[in-house]
Parts: sequence; structure tokens; C-alpha cells
Amino acid sequence: MTQTSDNVTWLTQEAYDQLKAELEYLSGPARTEIAMKIAAAREEGDLRENGGYHAAKEEQGKQELRVRQLTQLLENAKVGEAPAADGVVAPGMVVTIAFDGDEDDTLDFLLASREYASSDIETYSPQSPLGSGVNGKKIGEDAQYELPNGKKAMVRILEAKPYQG
Repeated sequence: MTQTSDNVTWLTQEAYDQLKAELEYLSGPARTEIAMKIAAAREEGDLRENGGYHAAKEEQGKQELRVRQLTQLLENAKVGEAPAADGVVAPGMVVTIAFDGDEDDTLDFLLASREYASSDIETYSPQSPLGSGVNGKKIGEDAQYELPNGKKAMVRILEAKPYQG
């Protein structure tokens, strides 16, 4: 899980290792694969009308962007412990909220960096309006945050527990 403080991103050892492995793959084998795809597409002839070539170049651009993102993230990362299960919302926790205090209208989400977004659970960044509104609040407390239309919304913290992956 991550916890951002200024330019430092706190990661568990497992998260750091996963991101480092992804960076090593993208910087090595994946670069070789995309270079071979580009070379093969280039040999097909006219590059202006070569869809395979343009797709491979676009894939290469996305891959290089991810390499830069991971490099920057890992350069500023500190390995630390997962948050404590003390009932206080913090990055790395699964949070259950009730909208406007309505216990039937709830949402479970992971408060973490977008690096942890998965199909298993919705992820909100600690810098997002909802994330910053609930961060630091205790179970049972209300939190206010700003909606995209500028209006304020209120939620109640029902549960906060460390994310187990």
C-alpha cells in the first residue's frame, strides 16, 4: 500500500517488489519485444499506411511512459509497514462509508495510490476529494468532501481495516 507525504511514497515490501519487477520487465524483455515488433512492421514497407508499425510505436510510447512513472515512483519510495488496524482511516486501508449517513447506501473502497487499482475493489487516491475527506477520520465520524459540481457531500465512516490484497 502507499501513503504519500510530500514526494515520498510509502510502500510495503511486497508492493515495492512488485513494482520493481514490473520496471525490470518493461526495461528489459518488454523493450526487446516491442523493438522486434517495430522492426518487423518496418520491413512491411510504406510506414505511412502501416497500421502494425503505428500500433507498435504507440505501444512503445505507453510502455516508456510507464517506465518513467515507475522509475520516479521507486526513486521516491520508502518501504514501511501497512497501516495499523486502529479504526483511523489511512492510505492502505479498505474503507466502508455511508452516504449522507444512510447505512443502506454504502461504498467499500481502497484508499491508496492508483498503482493499486484493481478489478477487485474500487480505489481512491488519498489526494482525491473523497480520499482527502476521509483520510485521518475515525470509525463513526462524518467526513465532508467536494463533488465535481462544487457542492459538498457528507459521508460517515463505517469501517476502516488494512487492505489484505
